[in-house]
Amino acid sequence: MAKYESNVDLEILKAAALLHDIARFKEFQDKTGKIEHATLGAEMAEETLKTLGYSIEKIEQIKHCIIVHRYRRNRKPRTMEAKILFDADKLDALGAVGVARAFMMAGHYNQKIYSNIPIERYLRDNVFGGKAEGGLKDVSKHTPNIEYELKLKHIPERLYTPKAKAMSKERLRFMENFFERLKMEICGEL
Repeated sequence: MAKYESNVDLEILKAAALLHDIARFKEFQDKTGKIEHATLGAEMAEETLKTLGYSIEKIEQIKHCIIVHRYRRNRKPRTMEAKILFDADKLDALGAVGVARAFMMAGHYNQKIYSNIPIERYLRDNVFGGKAEGGLKDVSKHTPNIEYELKLKHIPERLYTPKAKAMSKERLRFMENFFERLKMEICGEL
């Protein structure tokens, strides 16, 4: 993604890419909804980066990339490195890889493969704050099709770079077709 943009500090981008999900496992284990992996990850990354001898300025730039990479918190990236990390992270959730990833997560967290629960009820019952950007109360109650409805189909609207926006269109089209077909098969229409 960086090769399509100018004035990108690859040292910052690479470090942020390697460390951006460092606290994800702690967020998934938290049943209170208080741990948010992007914020905690930035703090954890700071200690690692200090140990590796990064300057305070670079550490702050890397932390910014990590803090704003999270889709559900709706924080705005200020730097090109943060925009690229955000876009690359979101593209990874779309298309065939995104479908595979959604079902891999479903298996890992003992989720069902499909749920017919109305989105409003799901938000009320399983999302802190009752809004799509809130954290999950119980990750095992999430499903790939709910992830698609709440987040994945809205990703292209939030991307920053022209390359990511272009790539997202075909990937989203694939997912739309997949989840529509899944619904039809599960509901006995096919």
